[in-house]
Amino acid sequence: MLTIYSDIITPRLEYVLQFIFVNILGIEYELTSDKFKLTRLKSPKISYAKQKTGDELLIIPHGLLFEEDIKWHYIEISEWHGLKIFFRTSEVADIPFDIFSAAFFLVTRYEEYLSHHKDKLSRFEASESMAYKYGFLDDPLIDQWVYQLKNILQQRFPDLKFRERKFQFLSTIDVDNAFAYKYKGFFRSTGALLRSLFNRDFNNFIARILTLFFDEDDPYNTYNYIDYIEGKLGFSSLFFFLVGNFGRYDRNINIRKIAFRSLIKNIATDHQVGIHPSFASNKKIALFEEEIHRLHSILGHEVTKSRQHFLILEMPYTYEKLISYGIQEDYSMGYATKCGFRAGTCTPFRFYNLIKEQETNLTIYPFQIMDISLMQYLRLSPDDAIKKCSVIIEKIKNVDGHFISLWHNESLSDKGVWQGWRRVFEAMVIEAVKMPA
Repeated sequence: MLTIYSDIITPRLEYVLQFIFVNILGIEYELTSDKFKLTRLKSPKISYAKQKTGDELLIIPHGLLFEEDIKWHYIEISEWHGLKIFFRTSEVADIPFDIFSAAFFLVTRYEEYLSHHKDKLSRFEASESMAYKYGFLDDPLIDQWVYQLKNILQQRFPDLKFRERKFQFLSTIDVDNAFAYKYKGFFRSTGALLRSLFNRDFNNFIARILTLFFDEDDPYNTYNYIDYIEGKLGFSSLFFFLVGNFGRYDRNINIRKIAFRSLIKNIATDHQVGIHPSFASNKKIALFEEEIHRLHSILGHEVTKSRQHFLILEMPYTYEKLISYGIQEDYSMGYATKCGFRAGTCTPFRFYNLIKEQETNLTIYPFQIMDISLMQYLRLSPDDAIKKCSVIIEKIKNVDGHFISLWHNESLSDKGVWQGWRRVFEAMVIEAVKMPA
């Protein structure tokens, strides 16, 4: 048992200690504000205070965890064991920075509550993040810090027991548009054919005609391919379906189409399925409620998993909305334009609402790699994308974390702009399912 002492105990401190010592390290600990009790203990102990009382490990507080508001904090980056750190305190301490406050700052997305810089879809941009500006977006920095802390604890207290943690991989598939050409209805199909002719896009025109009238396979119908790769390499994917109304940013087929409903039911027989809330539902909460009911009626059970369409996250409104409708797990924590670690970690964590100063029961599963980031925003070739995936996966394996990838059914078509990208997906999965050295 590890005992942690602090003069003041706050919800922020309790939250981040649970995340670090239970979620990541798997260690039993007790938090106390009784200094006399600490001095009597002979077991492993940490003082989260300005000075030691005895032979315990010392971490000096920065102050963030004792505050009750959200305010701007000066950030100065330095290094420790080759890792970027901030909230540096004193070299007198066993750890020269407040690892607890720094981890809390990143994992709660503290900076996103303060930022007023948004992109055209009202998203907090990767380029505005501290991690991007200071060059550690590609690192699971919290996990790396905590593993250094683990090494220090093991050296100081050799009898301290840690739960074994294992690398995990989860493939997730977003279905924004279940089929490219089929089941769109007369007017949408006719309009698309006319646009192809007007734009002199004869390849698209011919492909659409062959699919609609000559039973050519729809290019977005990649579900059998996904099943085949899953069976071959031994993994399973989590699917998120967009079931909202047609609109400018929501262009899936009508949920009343039997083929679409059948697809969802078939996928759900041997895969987990979650909701992909429409773009329009961000402004009209009644739409989100309707979409939840639609998917529930198809699946026959409660919908508890979600990923935001276009990764729209507004702190804390988006997560409050999800919680109010029974969502227990969200997979939106990542950037569209960059790969990496938006929350500084590859470990799932509970959402902490900074406005209410309260830990919630919503678990956040951060993803690290998205197909569109690699191809569209980073403009990587398939070969360079494979290298990028390999580097990120290796970093996650080094801290025994969770690697979560995000692909779309359409990006696995291996056609058009996605030609050659099945090879990237397969190489990524092979690297992920390969046992760590």
